[in-house]
Amino acid sequence: MCRQIGLARLAALQSYGVTPASKAPAKPLWYLIPARILLVTFLLTLLSFALSLLLGILVIVIAARIQGVHPNLTLAYRHIALPASAVIGTLVLISATVVEVRHYRQSRTLAAIERASGTRSS
Repeated sequence: MCRQIGLARLAALQSYGVTPASKAPAKPLWYLIPARILLVTFLLTLLSFALSLLLGILVIVIAARIQGVHPNLTLAYRHIALPASAVIGTLVLISATVVEVRHYRQSRTLAAIERASGTRSS
């Protein structure tokens, strides 16, 4: 059943003059790498800050209840959430850079192979 749908779709595309190998291979865009790296780093750093702040507040409130004092929640920002998100943000920046550069080099190589062979893989 799925094969029939795939063949019907391929026939419909070919009727419009679109074949799987009719498009030129997409050339990887190097100038999008820093934007993706910064976006992923920002989002994951923000997420890590939120989670570490939540955990820090919970720990401080529980410790204050046990000791019978009022909780000082600024400690959660200064000594827990900010350092944790800085460390995680640095690790995310390094790993995102490695992953994006590796992906760019791989797609550049595959695009060159596709151009040389004259076919396009799906």
